[in-house]
Amino acid sequence: MTLFGTTLDGPQIAALVGLLATLALWLIVLGRERGYAKWVRWTRDGQQARRDAGVEARKEPTQPSRGPWG
Repeated sequence: MTLFGTTLDGPQIAALVGLLATLALWLIVLGRERGYAKWVRWTRDGQQARRDAGVEARKEPTQPSRGPWG
């Protein structure tokens, strides 16, 4: 096999295939890591929103209720 004018033998081709496989595996792992980080941020933000909503629900109203028409 010739690549850029250089003849490659069996071990060199195997090394190239190994490097490409390593690159592909690294890209897959990187994508999963980014997905996990996004999921962690999403759950942390959701927990904070639920916590804030619970605090707001437990607060006493500042003005007494005057009925359905205010």
